[in-house]
Amino acid sequence: MTTHALSDTAVLTGRSLRHILRSPDTIVTTAIMPVAIMLLFVFVLGGAVDTGGTAYVDFLLPGILLITVASGIAYTAYRVFLDVRGGIVDRLRSMPIAPASVLWGHVLTSLLANAVSLALVIGVALLVGFRSGASFGAWLGVVGILMAYTLALTWVAVIAGLAAKTIDGASAFSYPLIFLPFVSSAFAPTDTMPGPVRWFAENQPVTSLVDAIRALLAQQPVGTAVWIALAWCVGILAVAWAIAVALFRRSGR
Repeated sequence: MTTHALSDTAVLTGRSLRHILRSPDTIVTTAIMPVAIMLLFVFVLGGAVDTGGTAYVDFLLPGILLITVASGIAYTAYRVFLDVRGGIVDRLRSMPIAPASVLWGHVLTSLLANAVSLALVIGVALLVGFRSGASFGAWLGVVGILMAYTLALTWVAVIAGLAAKTIDGASAFSYPLIFLPFVSSAFAPTDTMPGPVRWFAENQPVTSLVDAIRALLAQQPVGTAVWIALAWCVGILAVAWAIAVALFRRSGR
């Protein structure tokens, strides 16, 4: 049964990847907005932010990477919505395949597509001055955190794709997720923020993710930030997965 599910997931992942390869502009488009924000902050606003001697592009990059993920998962919601509304999901249900593979095909495609987008953004950051002496292990930690965050948000995207009534509604859910890093430690230290804003910034998931990635890239102690970040990712993933599976089952009745 497990082998059957894995082979079905591989086939459906290949199907989704072929759609992206036929329209690679989706990956480029995902990277354009984060790159534009990065260039704006680095070259226009960066000089006004005190980062304690750290180059602003180094300080900024973790938040930009999280914005890249939030932007990229909107396409997952869009593709799930099209499959549901186009009848592909109903057709797949009538076939002798593992039901879970229908959703996991989209989820794995999201992980791969977002990995490419993240690599593009890091490449541009290197061109504008980003440098890191992080070890291979630290980079693995960064990749792990980013993939955990992508996996968690992708299941949120699956919920949106299953529940949406229109194409615009399927992708609009990502806007608050894109905005969230702006009210965190991503663009400025939280101690410069007024009281209520500072409290929110310091107690929302993006700040712990940003702080953990930033510490790893800067070869600094990560403290508890990495565990808090992973706890947020696991919590979001568990809740989103449960809701997505429930919606998927209910839609088949």
